[in-house]
Amino acid sequence: MHPIIALWSHPRSMSTATERVMRERGDLAVFHEPFMYDYYVNRKADLFPHFEPEEGHPVTYEDVRDMLLAKGEEGPVFFKDMSYYMMPHMLEDRAFCERLTHCFLIRDPVASIASYVKLDPKVTSEEIGLVAQEAHHKGLTEMLGAAPVILKAEDIRADTRAAIGALWERIGLPPADHAFEWQGEQPEEWKQVEGWHGTATHSKGIRPITPEEIAKQQATFEAMSAEHPQMRAYLEEHLPAYERLAAQALRF
Repeated sequence: MHPIIALWSHPRSMSTATERVMRERGDLAVFHEPFMYDYYVNRKADLFPHFEPEEGHPVTYEDVRDMLLAKGEEGPVFFKDMSYYMMPHMLEDRAFCERLTHCFLIRDPVASIASYVKLDPKVTSEEIGLVAQEAHHKGLTEMLGAAPVILKAEDIRADTRAAIGALWERIGLPPADHAFEWQGEQPEEWKQVEGWHGTATHSKGIRPITPEEIAKQQATFEAMSAEHPQMRAYLEEHLPAYERLAAQALRF
């Protein structure tokens, strides 16, 4: 039985770029948001913009879970997904929760909300995702008796090798320096959501963050929220969850 590593994220949290690093390792079978099929195809009437479902992909929670478990019998597995796809029903599946190695990725909602609204102005509060992440993290901590590791996107941008290296050490993966310089083509799975991942698709690695970029994110949020006032309500709802999770983030 091999490890199955789950990266639980929220939209626009730099999770696809983090997934790309894991793909470039070359020693993991990697899946891109397999549970979106249960959330959007199986349980929801509407698909989100720029999502083209892949024919033949499992669509129910049980079938996606069983696919991942089967792959975990063959070799090590990594997948990234959204906590809001999984809450609250995943916490009713203790055996699956115990089978996974859990880690969480968060990003300042000032940046993630604006990035989402640019792509989908009709985004719902649930899809912002940080409230669900906090409930997911708390539920797993209570169930498993230990808090899953949390990484901040800003820390990955500040020092990618140190942050991802610390994560690998924490979850039992060996170093893989080659994974930080991306050589391969766009993963086939990304084509079903191609409109969401332009930067991760065309880049050769994760770019460092600068103070100027952080200031621009704040200015962008302020400008956009004048046209989309729901952004401020979303920030008020999700910022406390982000701050509580950030207080527990991995130090390295």
